Formats: sequence, C-alpha cells, structure tokens
Amino acid sequence: MPLLAIVIPVFNEEPVLPELLRRLEGIFAALPGLACEVLFVDDGSRDGSVALITAATRDPRFRLLRLSRNFGHQPALTAGLAHAAHADAVITMDADLQDPPELIPDLVAAWRGGADVVLAVRTARSEGGLRRVGFELFHRWFGRVSDFPIEANTGTFGLLSARAVAALNALEERHRFFPGLRAWLGFNRAEVPYERQERAAGTPAQTLRRLFRYALDGVFSFSYLPLRLVTYSGLVIAGSGFAVAAFFAFRRLLGVEIAFTGFTTLVMLVLFLGGVQLIGIGVLGEYLGRIYDEVKRRPIYVVRQDNPPAQP
Repeated sequence: MPLLAIVIPVFNEEPVLPELLRRLEGIFAALPGLACEVLFVDDGSRDGSVALITAATRDPRFRLLRLSRNFGHQPALTAGLAHAAHADAVITMDADLQDPPELIPDLVAAWRGGADVVLAVRTARSEGGLRRVGFELFHRWFGRVSDFPIEANTGTFGLLSARAVAALNALEERHRFFPGLRAWLGFNRAEVPYERQERAAGTPAQTLRRLFRYALDGVFSFSYLPLRLVTYSGLVIAGSGFAVAAFFAFRRLLGVEIAFTGFTTLVMLVLFLGGVQLIGIGVLGEYLGRIYDEVKRRPIYVVRQDNPPAQP
C-alpha cells in the first residue's frame, strides 16, 4: 500500500501529546488503502515528551527521531522530511493541535486528486492579543514585500508528494522559511480551508522572539526590498542634499545674504543621516550574516537517536 508519513516537530509538548496520540490513532481508520507512519522529531525537549513518544512507539505506526539539542522548529522539520523521504506522501503539522488531525483525510483526498502540494489555508484563527496582531500584520506585509508569490495564511500544516519532498530536501540553505520554500517548488497545488484552533494544552513553545526571527528569515530569504529601500533612501537623501546645496548656491550668486542660526539644524541633519546609514548597515548585516552561515556549511541539525518502529 502507499505509505503516508506524518512529520511532527516536538519541543516540550508533554501536556498535549496524549490527546494528539489519541486523535492520530482515530485518523488511521479514516485513511483506507494507506499505510501510515507518524514521525515525531524531538527538538531537545526537557519535559516528559520523549518518554511519552517512546511508549507510543510500541505501536509500529509511531516513530521517534531525537535531535542532539534544540535546533529550532525549522531544522526539526527539515530533519523529519529527510527521514520521511521514503514515503509516498508526507503530512507536516505542529504538535499543539492548533492544526486539527481530522483535516488529514481532506489533504489526502486532494493529493489523490493529483496535487503534489496541498496547502491547509487558515480562514480564521483563535489566537488573541499581541500574537494574533503580529501574525495578521506579518501575512499582510510579507505578501507585499516578497519577490516571490507566497500564499497568505499558510504555515507548516499541509501535504507534500514524494517528488515534492525530494525537491525540498535538495535545497541546502540554512535559514529556512518553510512556506516560502514550499511555494518556490511549484508543482500542482490544491488548498483545503480550515479554522485554526486554540492549543489543546500547555503554552506555546514558539516565543515572540523566535517568531520574530522566523519572520526575518522569511523576509530576507524571499525579498530584496530591504536592500532596495536602502538604495532608494540614499538616492532621495542625496537628491535632497543636492537640491538644498543648489538652492543656497543660487542665492549666493544672486547676492542674497544667508543667515544661519546653525546648531539645531546641523545636529538634526547629522543625526538623521547617521541613523539612515546605521539602518543601511544593519540591513546589509542581516544579509551578510546569512551568507556567512551558508558559507560555513554546518549541518542544519544533528541526530542523537533514530528509533525505527517497534516490530508488532
């Protein structure tokens, strides 16, 4: 039978894992004609997540891949895709149950209909407060600055066919923005709408700081606009300075006296130009830092333990 692999990165998800395991077991019966394998990728959890998953691997359909430390969500997802390359299709999802496993049969149906990439598109989301505002602003703004069209309101949740997984695994960049890489691949696509749920239990493992860094990876990986903005700012400031200089030179040639009160205006100009220069250096530094990481060629992740499924 065709093999469906479900890749789930895990970092300190002990409170939600029992419910996740129970709901996944219920999904298997809704997928006739498919052999299923769930690959949990432990990203250096410090709670009881590993013990719960290890106990679950008594069922041959569950498997545990442990990384040597916490590398981050995207490296863990990359490791899972690399170790699920033998499957005919791969579902990627988070462990917090905000992406409902009950949507998996719909994703599989779209794949069986001929799609190589199936996107789970959020029509609504349950987060509130600063996180929700940040998500909304990012998706609206990112669609405008990206040099490559990337579907809004999509994240980790979705399905990739075997050839899409092979193409994604061939990409070697270190700072990975999964929705952007998935969109860059092309292939036949389909969309499945859903409402994003609240966490089943526990607190989000992705802090606002990590989410901000993830957003920067998306921007600097798929947009040259920050560099262009620095260039445009330099042209505008240089043009303004030339115009002001020409104005005062013209007045001097006409014999018009120019009185300067001096200090405040000079300080404001120096601070403004210095700030623009520092912003430009910062933008260049973000790109150069990513180039430096690519040149070092360090592995994206290190595997500590790969447990094959237990024999029935």
